[in-house]
Amino acid sequence: MAAAGAAFAHVTVHPDSYAKGATDGVLTFRVPNEEDTASTTKVQIFLPTGHPVLGVLVTPQTGWTAKVTTTELKSPVKTDDGTITDAVSEITWTGGKIGQGQYEDFDVAFGQLPEDTDQLTFKTLQTYSDGKVARWIEESKDGQAEPENPAPVLQLTKAAGEAGSPASGAPTVSPSAAKPAKATETASSDSTARGLGVAGLIVGVLGLIAAGVAIARSRSAARGR
Repeated sequence: MAAAGAAFAHVTVHPDSYAKGATDGVLTFRVPNEEDTASTTKVQIFLPTGHPVLGVLVTPQTGWTAKVTTTELKSPVKTDDGTITDAVSEITWTGGKIGQGQYEDFDVAFGQLPEDTDQLTFKTLQTYSDGKVARWIEESKDGQAEPENPAPVLQLTKAAGEAGSPASGAPTVSPSAAKPAKATETASSDSTARGLGVAGLIVGVLGLIAAGVAIARSRSAARGR
């Protein structure tokens, strides 16, 4: 229970995963208040610009005012709509209040997620009414315990059609699907065998008839002599 309570106190992003290059989605940043004697009065979320999130829009939040900061990209991003040279790097919400035992969800819509990375880290600063600042900026590392102040992380999974994905076009055959084909092949072989057997019987009968006719003609010829 203590571990669950500690996890709930972290700023998190929902859902926690999206496909690489996903378009027209929404990220929800959940900000819980972890102080007993102070309220959260300011939330700052920093978006990565090395792998930028394109087309960011902020959902109006009752009681809060959002300020969006954009930054010129070191490496412009080419899209179907043209080349993008700047992207949102920070969103700051002020004017509202998250009280003791409460949380607030901040929704951010995006036009497109990057395709060239496996995860996005959104470092976050949470300011309280008593001046304290919780810095959710530490990045988790593989094989190590979660840091004390982890940043929200969005995992990016393989997009449909990538190698190893069911949508990659590679045919897949299950054992159950293979059985009917085998049964059909066996049935075909049996039919062929039966057909050859019948043909053999017919040939044999015709041979007997021909032999009988020949014998009859031979006897008839002998009597005429």
